[in-house]
This record gives sequence, C-alpha cells and structure tokens, in this order.
Amino acid sequence: MAIDIVIMAAGKGTRMKSRLPKVLHKLAGRALLTHVLDTAATLNADRTIVITGHGADEVERAIDGRGTIAVRQEPQLGTGHAIQQVVPKLDDEGTTLILNGDVPLIGAATTRALADACGGTKLALLTIELPDATGYGRIVRAGGQRDGAVLGIVEHKDATPAQREIREIYTGIMAAPTMQLKRWVMALTNDNVQREYYLTDIVAMAAREGIEVVGIAAPDETEVLGVNSPVQLADLERRYQRRQAEALMEAGVRLADPARFDVRGTVQAGQDVEIDVGCVFEGRVLLGDGVRIGAHCVIRDAEIAAGAVIHPFTHIEGAAVGAGALIGPYARLRPGAQLGEEVHIGNFVEVKNSTLARGAKANHLAYLGDATVGERVNYGAGSITANYDGANKHRTVIGNDVHVGSNCVLVAPVTIGEGGTVGGGSTVSKDTAPGQLTLARARQVSIAGWTRPVKAPKASKS
Repeated sequence: MAIDIVIMAAGKGTRMKSRLPKVLHKLAGRALLTHVLDTAATLNADRTIVITGHGADEVERAIDGRGTIAVRQEPQLGTGHAIQQVVPKLDDEGTTLILNGDVPLIGAATTRALADACGGTKLALLTIELPDATGYGRIVRAGGQRDGAVLGIVEHKDATPAQREIREIYTGIMAAPTMQLKRWVMALTNDNVQREYYLTDIVAMAAREGIEVVGIAAPDETEVLGVNSPVQLADLERRYQRRQAEALMEAGVRLADPARFDVRGTVQAGQDVEIDVGCVFEGRVLLGDGVRIGAHCVIRDAEIAAGAVIHPFTHIEGAAVGAGALIGPYARLRPGAQLGEEVHIGNFVEVKNSTLARGAKANHLAYLGDATVGERVNYGAGSITANYDGANKHRTVIGNDVHVGSNCVLVAPVTIGEGGTVGGGSTVSKDTAPGQLTLARARQVSIAGWTRPVKAPKASKS
C-alpha cells in the first residue's frame, strides 16, 4: 500500500518567544522536526512532504538532503489550509499519514499502527485521554459513549461547556485515504471563531459519507505531547531523558541519579557500568564492562574500554580509551585521541590526534597534539608538543620508556629516541638518540649586587 507522509512544520510558535522556528528547537540535542523525520523514515513512505511557513528558508535548509519535499503555506490559515497546499503532490491511491513537526516523540510503532488501521479506506485518528484536556480538540462520539462511533472533532475554542468535559482528545495525528482526503480538504470552509480552515472538520465529512472513522489510542501521553513553550520543551526533555535512563538501568547500568543524566545520541553499555550525576552523552558512545564515569563529564562519539575510569569534569570527543585507563579529572580528549591500555591522563591535560601506547602517562598540565607516544612514557607537567608552525601541523614521535621532564617544549617534527630522557625546561627541536639525556636550556646565572628597580615616590599634594 502506498504511503505519503505529511509533516506540519509551518507554525510560528509565538509562545516560544524565539526568533528560531519552533520545529528547529532542540530536544536531546536534535531539532524537534529531526525526531519526526527520523520516525517517518522507518515507514519507507513513497514520499515525505514537509509543510513550511514561518522561517521557511531556515527550516528548508535544515531538512535539505533528507529526500523530503518542502511545500510552503503562506499565509498560515489553519491546518486544513496547510493540507490544501500539498494536495497536488499526493497520489490518489493509498494512505496519507499526517504528523506534526512539534510532536517529536511519536513512535514508529504507533505511526505504523495508525497507517495500518487506515488501510487506505478508513479515517484513523490517534487519540488519548487526558485528565486536563484544555486547549485540545475533543473527540465527539455517538451517544457520548467511549466505544461509540466517532462523529467529529470539536476544537476547544468552539466547544460547548458539555463538550469541554470530554477527556478524549485528538492528538493532531491522523491517517486518511488519500483520494478522499484531497476531496475533503478542498471542501473545507472557515466558518468558525478563528476564521481558519480546520483539518479536523473532515471527520464530520467522513462520518456523513458513511466512511468509518476509527480512534486509535496512543500508548502513552509522552508520545503525543507537543511543544509550544520553553516550559513544555523542558518537560518533554526530562521525560525523554528519564526513558533513556530507565532503559540503561534495565540493562544493568548504575546511575547515581537518573534525574541528572542526559543522552543526546546513543549509549551502549556493558555490565557493571557506573555513571555519576550530571553527565552528558552525545553522538555514539560505547562503554565497556566495569567502566566508571565521574560526575559532570561530557562524552561524545567515544569508545571507552573495560575497566577504564573517567574522573569528574572530563571532556571526551571523537576518542578511544583503552582498558584500565585513568582519565581526569578535568582532562580533555579531542578528536583522534587513541589511548592504549592503562594509560593515565591527569588533570588539565589535553590530547589531540595522538596515540598513547600501553602504560604511558601524562598526569599534569600538559598538551599532546599530533603525537605518537610509546609504551611506559612519562610526560612531565607543563610540557607541550609544538605541533603547528602557523601553516601546517607536524608530528612528534616519542619512543618507548622515554621520560620527558617538566616544562619542556618538543618542537615538531621531532623524534625522541627510545629510553631517552629530556631534562626539565628543555626546548627540543632536533631528534634525540635512544637512551640519552637531552638538555636544551640556558645556563643558570646569579648576579651579585643586583637590585630590583623601585618606583619613584609620588609628589605630595600642596
């Protein structure tokens, strides 16, 4: 059965109080609209159409390259008017599934069930019962019974006091037989308080024609919650993060506090992983067995092997950490950092595009950029690789068992021979031989009788 997906993304989002189009505000690190598009992609639809309007240029740039069709709604005269704009793009046969760009957590299984319920012949509405239905369109059923036939939807602003007591609401998501949908929306009028064309009016049209209207209950409230304000966005963020936290805990991860935990991508964890409070995981993160993550770490696109310990306030991006390694606190691993087993990276150490072999240590206040570091190297506090000449990057090679003293500068390209020692305070710009002590610093001089300059006394005020 052919499926077309239409995503409403034209609204201004006045209550967001932002210049950014509402559907581009982020939930778990991704735009609201991106969440919906990712769900739509699982349905293998014949086409996906995004209706843009407010901030159309920005929204269309954001979805460029995703294989979608953008159709503009200008001006925005209601949901029915929005669908009128896409009528020429829809096939006559099959089902049209209508989603909302500001309802980001709608599930793939739910959308598939709704499309299946339509089957190209019925009008299927996604509904849910809320304790407080204020602001939502109410589902009107025959005889007012929960199992009665769906007769229509009445918007909150147009509802009578009795209708406002109805708890079952329309979520804004439906699946309709495409041929009938095209005909219904072109017959809509704006005879209502808002003077808008309501898509929900097609429900009464379908009922009058004897086309079956079915209400499909959403599995939970979180899937169908929309975002209209920063408060609602923050609420949905915490709901989403709680889901991620519970999934990891069900898999055996120990979270110190699931309310202080954020995933903005995916986390795959082995057994006996422990994560302290305030940690943020972005992109794709793999945690091996027994990994421990200290408080307030930010980890993005990284693989951390079994038994590694990441101490608090460490930032890791695009890096791999070997088994049993100790990282931090306050360390930074930048893209291309590849750390072997039992490597130690201490406080205020930065590593970029460098490999450190088994047992290498840089414990304090150091920088390793574009370096190849051998086994059991001890890299002293305050030492750096000077890897950039103002135009090009160059590599530093440090052999096995090298000791680099404190406050050294290794000027790349340079190789420090295996087993060598670089004395503290040295600036090394030439390759060194294996096993030798290298010193490259000025001779210490003490000058007798020298006095420190003093300021002249200030003139007194008369």
